[in-house]
Amino acid sequence: MKYILLPLAFLLFCFNSQAQETASNTTNSNDKEIYYFSSDTIKSANDTVKKRRGEVLKEVIVTANKQPKPVTALRSGLKPMDTPQSVQVIGSEIIEQQQSIRLSEVLKNANGVYVGSARGGAQESFFSRGYDMSANNMFKNGFRYNAGSIPEVSSLERVEFLKGGAALLYGNVAPGGILNLVTKTPSFKSGGEVSMQMGSYSFYKPSVDFYGPLNKSIAYRFTGSYENSESFRDVVKRERIYVNPSLLFNVTDKTQITLQGDFLSDDWTPDFGTGIIGTEIVDVPRSNFYGALWSNGKTKSASASALLNHDINKNWKLNFNSSFQTYDRQSKSTAQLATVKDNGDWTRPLVQNKNLEQILGDQLSLQGNFNTGSIKHQIFTGMDFENSFTTAYTYVFTPTNYDTINLYTFDPSTQRNDIPNSRNTQIVKTDTNRFGVYFQDLISVTEQIKVLAGIRWSWQEAEVSTYKETATGIGNPETAKPTITPKRKDQAFSPKIGLVYQPTKDMSLFASYSNSFTPNTGTTVDLQPIEASVIDQYEAGIKKDFWRGILSTNITVYQITNSNLAQTALQADGTPYNDTSIKVLSGATKSKGIEVDVTARPINGLNIVAGYSYNDMRYTKTSGKNGSFIEGDRVVRTPANTANLSFFYTLQTGVLKGVSLGAIGNYIGDRLGGWNNQYDKTKPDGIWHREIPLEGYTTIDVSAGYSWKKISILCKLSNITNELNYTVHENYSVNPIAPRQVLVSLKYQL
Repeated sequence: MKYILLPLAFLLFCFNSQAQETASNTTNSNDKEIYYFSSDTIKSANDTVKKRRGEVLKEVIVTANKQPKPVTALRSGLKPMDTPQSVQVIGSEIIEQQQSIRLSEVLKNANGVYVGSARGGAQESFFSRGYDMSANNMFKNGFRYNAGSIPEVSSLERVEFLKGGAALLYGNVAPGGILNLVTKTPSFKSGGEVSMQMGSYSFYKPSVDFYGPLNKSIAYRFTGSYENSESFRDVVKRERIYVNPSLLFNVTDKTQITLQGDFLSDDWTPDFGTGIIGTEIVDVPRSNFYGALWSNGKTKSASASALLNHDINKNWKLNFNSSFQTYDRQSKSTAQLATVKDNGDWTRPLVQNKNLEQILGDQLSLQGNFNTGSIKHQIFTGMDFENSFTTAYTYVFTPTNYDTINLYTFDPSTQRNDIPNSRNTQIVKTDTNRFGVYFQDLISVTEQIKVLAGIRWSWQEAEVSTYKETATGIGNPETAKPTITPKRKDQAFSPKIGLVYQPTKDMSLFASYSNSFTPNTGTTVDLQPIEASVIDQYEAGIKKDFWRGILSTNITVYQITNSNLAQTALQADGTPYNDTSIKVLSGATKSKGIEVDVTARPINGLNIVAGYSYNDMRYTKTSGKNGSFIEGDRVVRTPANTANLSFFYTLQTGVLKGVSLGAIGNYIGDRLGGWNNQYDKTKPDGIWHREIPLEGYTTIDVSAGYSWKKISILCKLSNITNELNYTVHENYSVNPIAPRQVLVSLKYQL
């Protein structure tokens, strides 16, 4: 934590000494005047320029410190100041300045988001406010997104983080918040860039970004990259190919159609990290890789989308969006290090996976503004539909174990290296349909008092078909005899009500209530599908812009309560049923905390992002019987404290013009890995201890660069203190964080 605060004195000095200067203009050697204005001032300036079209003006660069583009994650066109929840946007400028390679690096700037695990190297799992954001809560250009791999960041225009409840707009999502990845779009201005990134452990990644007009009505954009790298982990490698073409059609002055597509091929080495003895992580070199040398994973994903925007008139807009995405992920390796003996001996199991998924989504929405007397209304209404079809293959090896090694004396050069055969014993196909209709209205009672009210009705059904090896023709759909479970249907209303008070245009106080729902698996004792859990969220905060947006702050407090958490049902004698799918809605969790976000641009060329969050998520109600969680226990993978601080400064004048300096510090506090402890009468103290204590840690990255005309070079040294810590997925995939590394980026602007 202390390392994050080291640059603070320098930043405050710059802010205090330069803030007043930014209210006036400065002139550089190229006779360009640079101003910093609020959005209202910019609009006025634009109107003035239009009226003086016949005059010759000097080139003027105007920079607004408020987000210049709508936050698409809000879907409704609402301004962040009018939204009764916290919103954070990480733009392409910050992504490029910090030379982000992975989404986890981008999200170092998103206060309250943290990596929970690396899932064997296949994917990264993100958490916020104690809830998993990796599946249902991840979106790309507004559509639910699961690429089966680590998302590519080279095509990102920005990452939007909508904190808190979003069920009104997105249906079945966890209440921690949603991430929306927004890709770069076509432009009628020609341009582009070619870049090369090179770094430690044989990392290199060339990228291209071309854009421009095809004619007066059609523009294009093409981004692409190739990545080839080894790792600080012995044997581990990765190779990725990514392309992202898009077209923009100006059909009329009021109608636009955007077509986008992307394709990703990702070859990776499954890496479940190091081992655990009991609840202690094995003390071995961070580079040690304990998988078989032939371990491999392959992921291919693709998507296509069409976005139609039509302005009916100046007050009403109609949008229709459609998307299709698919992925195929396969891997074969020795399995995760789940059970290691006290002397370090580990019998390596074998594992093979194959997962397919395709998602089709459609969205139709209407956005409008009207008045009823002196009261203004900004409504957003529509419907959405989504079908996802997943296929999961189960493989069995004979024998099931590969061999036995010792983690302390393991020599990869002498290990067994033949590749065993497996057979497919089960195929599970899950067909899920989601449908929702919603209505939302921002009611401006006065210029200062606004009320956001809305409701959504969501319907969801899922059907599971299981093909087993004992049935005839597991691999032949025409002769296979699947077991089909009855369709599970869930429906729920998701209301939201918020009050916004704006005493001034640059200050907003808000409070809101919303709820969301989480479908549960399993049945009641009477073998009826168990109902979905409804989760209530209360949130309040203040947003304030200082000096016309030069400094922006958000402070938010929240409480999220799941009062009907599904737990394993107990028999009359207090013991669980043998069938663990028999459950009851009898438990409760509570997540409460505070978040502070700060962004600033005190002087031209200096960007500052800072944040702190505190979260306390615990089991607040359990049965206290055998097999239940411990009441009052903190939920695993939820650090109490997280913080971030970054700055990036480019000199604008003088002999050092074009020189840039930057740093980012990220703190993840103490947390628990593994699973939460449970009562177990067979244990000596009556508790099954499954929690893995993990200490907090801080990483610091620093960078320096130089830009001259169309060429720029940027160097980054990451984890400068060579901090060692781990991300833990349950009790396996205990992956150490990367050590100190160097990355160099060379870019040429076209």
